[in-house]
Order: sequence, then structure tokens, then C-alpha cells
Amino acid sequence: MFKRVLILSASAGAGHLRAAQAIEKAFIQLGAAHELRNVDTLEYTSKLFHKLYSKAYIELASRVPEGYGWLYDHFDRPWHNDRLRRAFERLNTRPFVKMLEEYQPDMTVCTYYLPSQIISWLKEKHRLYTRQAIVVTDFDIHAMWLCGHYEHYFVALDETKAHLQELGVPADKVTVSGIPIDPVFGESKDKTEVRLQYGLDPALTTILVSAGGFGMSPIERLMQSLIKMRNRVQVIAVCGRNEELKDRLDEFSRALPANCPVHIMTVGYTTEMDAYMSAADLVVGKPGGLTTSEAQAKGLAFVITNPIQGQEERNADHLLEEGVAIRCNNLPVLAYKLDRLLDDPRRLAAMQANARRLGKANAACDIVKRLLSIGTCESA
Repeated sequence: MFKRVLILSASAGAGHLRAAQAIEKAFIQLGAAHELRNVDTLEYTSKLFHKLYSKAYIELASRVPEGYGWLYDHFDRPWHNDRLRRAFERLNTRPFVKMLEEYQPDMTVCTYYLPSQIISWLKEKHRLYTRQAIVVTDFDIHAMWLCGHYEHYFVALDETKAHLQELGVPADKVTVSGIPIDPVFGESKDKTEVRLQYGLDPALTTILVSAGGFGMSPIERLMQSLIKMRNRVQVIAVCGRNEELKDRLDEFSRALPANCPVHIMTVGYTTEMDAYMSAADLVVGKPGGLTTSEAQAKGLAFVITNPIQGQEERNADHLLEEGVAIRCNNLPVLAYKLDRLLDDPRRLAAMQANARRLGKANAACDIVKRLLSIGTCESA
């Protein structure tokens, strides 16, 4: 058991926070820490820096995806520009450094690259004595996740482990755990019962459309395409924290003709995504690392639309390679592609089986158990 554990994420997108929450829950379930803190690193930075890392990320990824993609590729050069970037980060994270030095955790778990870089620098300067674990929250690894002083990496894929080894990380310091998600996604729930619980038709194919925690995907244009389907389906549209989007979709749904084969149920911000996924047959949307991992744990096929250039493009490649997903590059033909998939039930069933094969609902607990074994070995 660890004395003090610090879990560090960042509110730059919702996925890093959800991964941190899953690991926190696993530590509590396993009784693996006397004292446990889950911290958003950006709360300990300057206001300008906070805005740059949170709001700027959302704005750039949603409004100027080409620019975001260019930055992602430009900075994906292992071990280049480290000194300049770390100097900039240290300049803006002095409150974070002070918190670390005062708290003195014996284990830190990072689900975002920013805190791992700062901790690595403090370890190098002998200003912090802690074991550091880095949990990569996408299928691929970007150069920004690399640092010089760490104890262990946790990654989603064997390929990602091989990539790290090629970059000089020893094999015994990398565990292929999967991306940590709330263990609730591993619980089996009867599809018919869940659909009835939410007032859905238990016999209809059910499509989950998620705008993400911040409600920033082009979900309205997507719905314009979906309603042209000829197969009768029901759609669960999750709008996240974007209340205006939910209001617009409610109005859009009410205006549909009575004979429309697509029924839409809108949902705002929810903590019951596992239940909505249990009700669904497939997911339509952006392949973020957490959303994709949750869908795989529930055995859902994935229809990829509008992936963010950079990490989501790479996630999409892995899903397509494993036979979990199809991709729609042009929203006007989304209905055509979905109808074609639903007309081939054997193909849909194979995609769902592949998702179940890849799903790692217990990743968070597996990570904590591995950390405990590492701690035991080091203290022996």
C-alpha cells in the first residue's frame, strides 16, 4: 500500500479527467493508498496558461482542425525541443511545483503529459522523490508523453509498447493495460431492460451519438444526415454540457414528420453513459481514446466521423485495422453507410465481436495492481 498517491490529469478535453477518475476509483476499491488526491494540474497554473491548455485546445480542435493537426505533427518529434518547452511549462506552473514539493507523494500517476514533464524535471534536480507512472490515454503515443525520469508507462496496445521500446524505453517499464475506464463499463446489463428503462423501443436498432463531454462535435449536421436512413432506428444523442445544443436538437426532433424512420432521444450531461452504451448497438462519432475504450468494453461497433486530426486520426486507424469500425468521411452519405451496415447483420456482429475482444474494462484496476507489485519489488 502507498502512503500518499497523487493522480494528475488536466481539463484539456474530458478524456484525461475520466481516466484519472477511473484510476482513483480503482485505488479506493483496492484499498491501495492511505491518502489519495486527484488533481487537475491546470488548477495550479497561471490563468493564461490554464486558458491556453483548456479553452484553446477545444477551440483549435473544433474550429481549426487543420491547425491543430499541424501542431500535433510538428511537435511529434521525440526528444526534440524538450528544453525550450519544459522551460515554458515551468515558468507557468510554479504553484503546481510548490504543491508537489509540499505534498511529497510517494506515487504519482499522470493521465496527461504536462505533469509528467514537470515531475521528471523535479526528479532530475533531486527536488522530488516520488515514483512516477504515466498512463497514455490514446492508442498511439505522441512525443509530448516522453520524459526522462519515470518508473512505468501504461499503454493501450502492443504496438505502442513496441514504439516506446524503439524510442529507448525498456520493455519491463511498459505495461499494455488498455486505457483506464470506469469499471462500471465492464458490468453486464440486459439490453432490453435498459432500453425500457429509458423509454426506448426494445426491438429497434439503437445508435448512440456522442458530442463528447464538452459538446463540441458537429452533431447537428450529423443528425441531418441520419434522418435520411431507410432502416427504422432510434438514436440516443448525448450533448454533454452544451445545453443550447440539446435545446436545438429537441426542437429538431419535434419537427420531424410522424413517418420518419429515425426516432431521436436527446440527453444532456450524464454520468450514466455506461447504461446508454448498454442500450446501444453501435456508436457514431469521434474516436477519442476514452469513448472508444468504453464502447469496446460494451461490445459496440463504431462509425467514425470527423476525427480530430492528430490523435483521433491515429485512433481511427487502429479501429479500422482491427475490424471494429467503418469510417464516414462525408456526412451527407452517413445514412447510406449506416443502412448498408445494418443490411449486413453478419458484418455488424463481427465488428461487435471484435470490439468485445479488444475491450479492457478492468484496465484501471490492472494498472493499480501493477503499481502495487512495482512498489513491493522496489521496497524488497
